[in-house]
Amino acid sequence: MASTANKSDAPLDDLMMVMDVVDTLRHEEGQVARELKADERDAAMLDRLRQVYASQGIEVPDHILKAGVENLKRDRFVYSPPNTGFQRSLAMIYISRGTWSKWLAAAAAIVVVAAAAWYFFVLMPQQRAEAELLARLEALPSNYTELVQRIDGLTEDGAVEAKAASLAEDGRLALQDGKNEAAFKAEADLRALAGRLQEVFEVQIVSRQGEPTGLTRIPEANPNTENFYIVVEAIDPDGNTISQTILSEESGTSETVDKWGQRVSEAIYDAVRRDKMEDGIVQKGVLGQKRRGEIDINWRSGVQDGAITTW
Repeated sequence: MASTANKSDAPLDDLMMVMDVVDTLRHEEGQVARELKADERDAAMLDRLRQVYASQGIEVPDHILKAGVENLKRDRFVYSPPNTGFQRSLAMIYISRGTWSKWLAAAAAIVVVAAAAWYFFVLMPQQRAEAELLARLEALPSNYTELVQRIDGLTEDGAVEAKAASLAEDGRLALQDGKNEAAFKAEADLRALAGRLQEVFEVQIVSRQGEPTGLTRIPEANPNTENFYIVVEAIDPDGNTISQTILSEESGTSETVDKWGQRVSEAIYDAVRRDKMEDGIVQKGVLGQKRRGEIDINWRSGVQDGAITTW
């Protein structure tokens, strides 16, 4: 039984020895190849191998040494990776993972940042604006009703009440037709009407030092006519100036101003001028009054339609 085991083990031992010889030759081959010609290389490698193993106290038969030389020539016991193919591609990808994984991580980070920026700076504001618009549209019908009721409580003028009802109805129709701008304008007009009804102020003549109190104009359309204006401002019961939207008869445009020139008759113009010349102060300084619940200003006799905003 022992002899049978030795016979089966011998080839394996020889193979292992040949592999060792080949490995040794790879380390020695470079120097031998540089020092010897090709036809002398085999004998030189055999001599070199004998010396190497002898120095290590290992006795290797010549047939093993020759087998190692032959196997080296045939590149046995050497792994040669395939040059092409799917497996090689996968292997190269795995080997270079240290490089491409960094670029992939950077690209992923850029995508995440871009997505977050788009969400927070584009999508979220858009969603918020849409939600706010929807909330405003849903609130319009009740706002119309509340504003009409407020206006009815502020005035007894049937014409004003009818105007408020008409504005509310226009807004509801615009809302049904999907005309959002028109619907919002109706609400704004109702708020402006309610605000106008709540205003209380006096139209006082400006008589401060260094500011004009009256002025005249010759209209371009009628050079033979002279228009007279008194400079005025709206003052509330607390003494605050209230800006007014005034239509200028010179430019044809409306402007919101703190003071304006109100056209008056020549008689009022002369009376105000004489009043101011006496002591520098206009004693009769109120030219008109705006009462709560009314739209228009109640003017003194002699005040005419028409105003200017620049001089």
